Amino acid sequence: MSLSPPPSRRPPAATTHARGEPGRRTGPARLPLTSTADERYPYTVSDQSLPLSVLDLAPIAPGQTAGESIAASVALARAAEEHGYRRVWYAEHHNMPTIASSATSVLISHVGAHTSSIRLGAGGVMLPNHSPLTIAEQFGTLDAMYPGRIDLGLGRAPGSDQNTMYALRRDHTSSDRFPQDVLELQAYLAGETRVAGVNAVPGRGSNVPLYVLGSSMFGATLAAALGLPYAFASHFAPQMLEPAVAAYRSEFRPSAQLDRPYVIAGVNVVAAGTTEAARADVAAVRRRLATGLFGRGRDLSDAEADLLLSGGAAVHVDGMLTHTAVGTPAEVRDQLTAFRERADADELIVAFQSPAPERRLRAVELTAEAMASVPA
Repeated sequence: MSLSPPPSRRPPAATTHARGEPGRRTGPARLPLTSTADERYPYTVSDQSLPLSVLDLAPIAPGQTAGESIAASVALARAAEEHGYRRVWYAEHHNMPTIASSATSVLISHVGAHTSSIRLGAGGVMLPNHSPLTIAEQFGTLDAMYPGRIDLGLGRAPGSDQNTMYALRRDHTSSDRFPQDVLELQAYLAGETRVAGVNAVPGRGSNVPLYVLGSSMFGATLAAALGLPYAFASHFAPQMLEPAVAAYRSEFRPSAQLDRPYVIAGVNVVAAGTTEAARADVAAVRRRLATGLFGRGRDLSDAEADLLLSGGAAVHVDGMLTHTAVGTPAEVRDQLTAFRERADADELIVAFQSPAPERRLRAVELTAEAMASVPA
């Protein structure tokens, strides 16, 4: 699945006034690589390269335990750090047997203890599932543990189905309060509480940077109105990418956190040493998605998954994978460069989709190799 490149010119890279700015790495300096590491990791994304980040979906593969998935997430974050990626984000999903990131802040804390400099965050926390105070305390605690390294991306989707919403004690109208909840959360983190006598401890005055996540015009216009960075979920919901980003940029109002628009666009990558190996991984990804979406909880063989795809599931699956860079480093570079222009993005956040953990690690390295020469 290649990416087509409609013409688009990006404004200058973002700068901000607060720490945690999206356009520059903050916190502890990146540890120098030893000579052995330099030989093993010859390609890194430099400060002059297009910023690359990782969206780790923390997948639990068939036959794998949640503990093994979490260990793979640690390995992925360490590889991303070694190769100069800017941040790793984890998404809140509930009641999904193939995803291990339901307790997002706990996973961030664990990965933080096994890394030293890369930014870590939620991409995102589904704020209507929580009180703003609870999230301010959780991410204020993370910031106290890993100062200058924590991001907080916010979404308003349930992150699961109706029964799970009930189990979370979420009111069906809670998403209607999302803009007000974002402001309340922001105030706790700034030490300017909107609730008399209530403060987030830890969290008060931490100014953990906020990001609005979305796949529609709603998130774009909210991020613009609040002067916050905008992260678009084009790795699985690509339909509104271009109009949403255009609206965000045109309506953006500067804020204390950010003085100009900053767009992070999600994109899938399946990178391998050969085009054929990458295409084989994509075939496995398509089967996995078809099984998860349409298999009704069953474990399907490859032949059964292929039948689902040929019976109509392919339309939905391939739509989700519209923005997927596939192939060798050179092929991935061309596709990601085209996608960056199409998305009018300041930063790309990559979901590495290869089925096996070791192949995802290899893809992290190959993508750094591919993009090391692409300027910011």
